[in-house]
Amino acid sequence: MTDELPPTAPTGQEPHSKINTEIPHAARIWNYWMGGRDNYKSDRAAGDAVSEVYPDIITMARESRHFLNRVVRYLAAEAGVRQFLDIGTGLPTMQNTHEIAQQVAPDSKIVYVDNDPLVLVHARALLVNTTPEGVTTYVDADFHDPDQIISDAANVLNLNLPVAVMFMGVLGYEPDLGEVRSILSKIMGAVPSGSFLVLWDSTNTGQAVVDSVAKLEENGAVPYVLRSPEALGQCFEGLELIDPGVVPITKWRAEFADLEEGPPLDAYGAVGRKP
Repeated sequence: MTDELPPTAPTGQEPHSKINTEIPHAARIWNYWMGGRDNYKSDRAAGDAVSEVYPDIITMARESRHFLNRVVRYLAAEAGVRQFLDIGTGLPTMQNTHEIAQQVAPDSKIVYVDNDPLVLVHARALLVNTTPEGVTTYVDADFHDPDQIISDAANVLNLNLPVAVMFMGVLGYEPDLGEVRSILSKIMGAVPSGSFLVLWDSTNTGQAVVDSVAKLEENGAVPYVLRSPEALGQCFEGLELIDPGVVPITKWRAEFADLEEGPPLDAYGAVGRKP
């Protein structure tokens, strides 16, 4: 790990000028928990403060990626999805959406969405096709602007064909559940029948995880709202939940999980199909 600019940044681009390395940032903290190197001293300090009160955060970070892996494989291999809209991408690490999807279906199209300048640097450098038939691209947008996301994604994706819309551990940055549901409704309203909504998020199902969010804020990170599994379930109203429904992320299609049986994590996820 280093406090210098990441070596993967492409030349001739300057989004790193917006990066404040003195303030911890969620994408970099998450990268640290996942064992990545694209983080700074402030991120590591905040990450360590959280893991001291909630050691399971390390497991959560890594299991969230395994959940993504299983979901994308299911969608590409079993549900026949060939288009993915991954909103709130975060820093590229291991087994990114395009790598999994294009491994199963080489012609898959993936549009990543994020508005973090460091993520932009890495996305342009690393989020590239793994197959000649596929398409992988990046949209610089905030998930609070669904109209822009839909407009930009339509330049790559055929919105007359099913799309997997993914929100992986980011919706807590909007404190109002009603606003979250409005955002989801607008985006899912723009994709056709047979599309899917995928999301997971940290939940308020244990005191330690609640304490960890307070610790994160104490260290200068952006506040994050924990919701109940029931509240996450409301995000799927009007959709057909795929079995096993809203469950801890390690329990979703657990027969393919990499984690040994243990206590459920304070992180729930689900997949819903638009009828």
